[in-house]
Amino acid sequence: MAPGTSTAAPAQTEPACMVTPAQAKPACCPYFHQAVELIGRRWTGAILEILMQGGSLRFSTIAAAVPDLSDRMLSDRLKELESYALVERTVFPGPPVRVQYALTAKGQELEPALSELKRWARRWLGASA
Repeated sequence: MAPGTSTAAPAQTEPACMVTPAQAKPACCPYFHQAVELIGRRWTGAILEILMQGGSLRFSTIAAAVPDLSDRMLSDRLKELESYALVERTVFPGPPVRVQYALTAKGQELEPALSELKRWARRWLGASA
């Protein structure tokens, strides 16, 4: 071990989301902020909803299910979701080669939050709102 180093884990600072109600100033939780930014990106929520409904789907099936979504944007969003380990890409050897996308366990854990958001949207953003 090098001089001046320790085997103890570094002290964890409390993120803003761990602020107790007794503390005066509200602060945005960095984890919440990152999640909202990721899910709130254009088309990402729609892609996640399609994957939650359909299970393992081919690129063309996802593209057909989301009107006005370009192939380029779908590809970019799927790569981003894959980089966060929310979606997994499976290649089936061919010919023809087939590629399917499915939610990982981590991605599936978004289901309650997205279902609640859908419920809220139907209630407050629906035609009668």
